[in-house]
Amino acid sequence: MINAIAGRIAQSIETVGDTVSEAFFEPVLRLGVTGLSRAGKTVFITALVHNLMEPGRMQRLRAVQRGLIRGAYLQPQPDMTLPRFDYEAHLASLTGDSPRWPDGTRAVSELRLSFRLDRTGLLGGLGGPRKLHLDIVDYPGEWLLDLGLMGKTYADWSAEVLARLPLRTEAAAFRAALDGVDPQAKHDESQAQELARLFTGYLTQARENGWSDCTPGRFLLPGDLAGSPVLTFAPLPGAEGRRGSLWREMARRFEGYKTQVIRPFFETHFARIDRQVVLIDVLEAVHRGPMALEDQRRAMAEVLASFRPGANGFFSSLLRGKRVEKILFAATKADHLHHSQHPRLTALAEAMLREARDRARFSGAETVAMSIAALRATVEETRSHGGQEIDTVRGRLIDGRQAAVNAGMLPEDPARLLAPAREGAQKWLQGDYGVMHFAPPVLSRSPGMGLPHIRLDSAAEFLIGDKLI
Repeated sequence: MINAIAGRIAQSIETVGDTVSEAFFEPVLRLGVTGLSRAGKTVFITALVHNLMEPGRMQRLRAVQRGLIRGAYLQPQPDMTLPRFDYEAHLASLTGDSPRWPDGTRAVSELRLSFRLDRTGLLGGLGGPRKLHLDIVDYPGEWLLDLGLMGKTYADWSAEVLARLPLRTEAAAFRAALDGVDPQAKHDESQAQELARLFTGYLTQARENGWSDCTPGRFLLPGDLAGSPVLTFAPLPGAEGRRGSLWREMARRFEGYKTQVIRPFFETHFARIDRQVVLIDVLEAVHRGPMALEDQRRAMAEVLASFRPGANGFFSSLLRGKRVEKILFAATKADHLHHSQHPRLTALAEAMLREARDRARFSGAETVAMSIAALRATVEETRSHGGQEIDTVRGRLIDGRQAAVNAGMLPEDPARLLAPAREGAQKWLQGDYGVMHFAPPVLSRSPGMGLPHIRLDSAAEFLIGDKLI
């Protein structure tokens, strides 16, 4: 307890020092980037940095329109305990002779992009250029989901998980193992390890099959915690167990996971973020069906309830710590649809997150939803089929072949998808929605022109535009 209090005092002193330094000298803006698996976090960060350094395609960014950016360059990140986001390697993967998608996020990483900016205002011409540091923090969405566990007991969490297992075929082996378990029996470590192994296997397969809510997230990305007691538990039925029982030991480890894994992540990284991007692969969820879409909606609503949204101010930061002041909900892979459907994709993302957005807005945070493609992998075409003109997108497949696809028309009213999803429908009543996994395009790069994108400049304007002018 004393160590925890001392640590929080030290963190408060550090926060005060950082706040004073940032307010009066070189301001720092911390941008968090997260999303669930395969939502495109690595590509988003790489494309954003590349386009800010070579801003020819960023014309919706006011600082670019007004010519205020004199230069943008990478510097060593301030946190020497974090890995550096490997921007150069990821850019090489996307722009080589045989481009490929870079590997996904496995742990927290950071990158600092510094700007030299012309001053604006009445006294702008009296001083030299000013500096702004943008610290981009990349962290797995699986870890962010864990923040929702902080307000739950082991019994609550177990009941929620066990309730959804019958709907997921991936859980068959774990459910079979549970049939032979007495939660009130004396704790046996080999039994606990076997249950944790089967539960981890279920989570891994569920994530691969497109389910969103797969907590605890560290079971999927254990790092140096692999095999430790805080990752050796699983949900069990029943109420509180007696002393020494399997149930009681599982509950103890669940609480240890919260205090020793989730809380340090929140205090060290998440609680210091100023602005946040949440990337969502809505199209993949729609493709997988109503239950996957509802699962994604619930998971993201729970995630966003963990944010501490509100307006940052100098004294508010001193008194109560930073709060997320802007949140962008970005439906990724907009290049998989014809541009005529982008407003419908945005409307669907907005409807999915409306409850969480309203909660954030009420607390003072500014929120926006939009559909984007951080790296545009397709071109649009109109083809004749059966006497009709059909809008398609064409791109390069993983094997190098070219393919054109029409993924299906999203409904103008998002309720036509969200209502059956909430009601537990097994499939869509009005057709299926296809999805194509395109490879990155082979690019011809021009000096000053960043990677091709869809609305990445609009996303940047919302997130950091006010700090660049």
